[in-house]
Amino acid sequence: MEDKTDKKTNKPVDFIKKHPILFNLFLIVLVGCGIIWLTLVAFDVWTGHGEYRVVPDMKGLSYEQAVKALDEAGLRAELSDSIYDSSTRPGTVLEQSPKVNAKVKPNRTVYLTINAFSPRMISVPSLTDMSLRQARSTLEGLGFEKIRELYVPSEYKDLVLGVRFNGIELDPGARVPASASLTIVVGQGITEESSDTIVDMAVADDAEAEVLDLD
Repeated sequence: MEDKTDKKTNKPVDFIKKHPILFNLFLIVLVGCGIIWLTLVAFDVWTGHGEYRVVPDMKGLSYEQAVKALDEAGLRAELSDSIYDSSTRPGTVLEQSPKVNAKVKPNRTVYLTINAFSPRMISVPSLTDMSLRQARSTLEGLGFEKIRELYVPSEYKDLVLGVRFNGIELDPGARVPASASLTIVVGQGITEESSDTIVDMAVADDAEAEVLDLD
């Protein structure tokens, strides 16, 4: 009498023998899923999945103090920029990224902007004989924000005659603070009033010549 238990036990073996390709594919899929799962687990452990740090407030601290505070919080500090603010103590942190109380991964870099110890200096190029629009655009492109115009009698209307800082005419290449207030000296052209003035001066010169008998 044939043992039914042996038949049941041998069914998986019989299936493997009859369908070796399907069995190998099953093993490949199973091993692949296992590798993916292990990779995800290892990645979570490596990146500290679920762990975070709260970014502290660095504003007002010196750069050295900020570096120390961030290190104690499990974060890193990096100087990204410096700007000049005369109302703030030089060397102190003005801005930070990420912002205060942001939740970030451990060892994340926090970028700091500090107050410069002196204003940024900019070289003023030669603007003579430019149009007013071109000169203003050039100065604004260099970073100057405080710009005004001063019109003076001149034969050429809207032609730049020079640039002044604190009432002093600037030579090309002169270096001034980026926060400086510059004055563009512009010709206003020949007006009727200035023409009359020129005529009066010419008449006066002729009269003086007649009195002195310079003909």
